[in-house]
Amino acid sequence: MSNRRTPLHANAYRSTFLRSRAWFARRDAWFTHAAMKPHPLACAACGIPANKRDLELHHLDYAGVQRLEDGRWVAHELDGDLIPLHPYCHELLHRLIDRDAVLSRHRTRRVASELALDALRRTLTHAKGAGT
Repeated sequence: MSNRRTPLHANAYRSTFLRSRAWFARRDAWFTHAAMKPHPLACAACGIPANKRDLELHHLDYAGVQRLEDGRWVAHELDGDLIPLHPYCHELLHRLIDRDAVLSRHRTRRVASELALDALRRTLTHAKGAGT
């Protein structure tokens, strides 16, 4: 098992699912549910408030993602399996996972993501406190 991202052309999830109607409907539903919560929407890494246009959703788990025999995708991820991130923060999260042998190979995706997100938060908080 690997949490490393494969190239876009070799990854049906990234090349087709993330462009599917099922994903866009699920993404819209996630943001609709998030808008009903009492706290403002913000990036899970840097904590900066943002809106739907400014955020991507990172999958902690793919349990709700399925590809049917006819090629259509089904997106039934739980709200808690998706976390909002600025595109830059999302890329940093994946870089942390990809570059760390333990996170990329010896952890579940959820655990690898949570550990990388914690490290990213600490780094970003430190950078913010240092005035950079």
